[in-house]
Amino acid sequence: MTKEKDLIIAKIKEQKKNPNLKLKLKERTEYFTNLLFYTLFDTDTEVEKNIDLLEKTFEDLIDLACWKTDKPCGKIWQSYLNTLPEIFKKLNKDAESFMQSDPAANSIEEVYLAYPGFYAIAIYRLSHELFKFGLPLIPRLMTEYAHRLTGTDINPGATIGESFFIDHATGIVIGETAIIKNNVKIYQGVTLGGLYVDRKLRSVKRHPTVENNVTIYANATILGGNTVIGANSTVGGNAWVTSSVPENSIISNTSEIKIKKVI
Repeated sequence: MTKEKDLIIAKIKEQKKNPNLKLKLKERTEYFTNLLFYTLFDTDTEVEKNIDLLEKTFEDLIDLACWKTDKPCGKIWQSYLNTLPEIFKKLNKDAESFMQSDPAANSIEEVYLAYPGFYAIAIYRLSHELFKFGLPLIPRLMTEYAHRLTGTDINPGATIGESFFIDHATGIVIGETAIIKNNVKIYQGVTLGGLYVDRKLRSVKRHPTVENNVTIYANATILGGNTVIGANSTVGGNAWVTSSVPENSIISNTSEIKIKKVI
């Protein structure tokens, strides 16, 4: 039995060829993400104490994530810390958008505590700044953590303006090169994706642009890097859009309704 066990162990070790695949990085990133959220929003959390803890945790992440010498992983904590007040300001505007848009929202506290769409936006905004610094893997792990908790998949590379509202959250996909401007509302099941998947498109804008004051209803699919949804437009539920539409448009997926005759 020992020889058989040793053989199995040897075969497993033979397949473990990636020296940088450390699951501890994923676990520490999730811990760091929770710390950030508590630091910004929890009334009982001591900000000063948590800032020091965040810095120590961030240093651990740098040690785990930055295995390539050509990656810009130097001392970026202070630069990131400087962005937190502005991120917090944007998130408060997002929360206000939830209050103004959803009649079911009874208080601002309910938005912060109970809305998966707000949580997804919060982790996106916190990860997006790290993405801009060129920090490898950590921003993606942060948004994938939020994805798992909320059902909303926002790539940290996406560019999203102020007062963003996501209702219900489940099934939303926002690609890496998507651009969403101010006062946009998105409902469940919406996809802002690419026309097709090809590794050659890695450095190409392949996801849509959504201009100011656009509303996109449930299960609409908008594809393509050249696709622009003009300002003040409404995209109806289940619509399929692969080309640009001018401002003030209404895009709908019409269906024929027949009334059956009862004999």
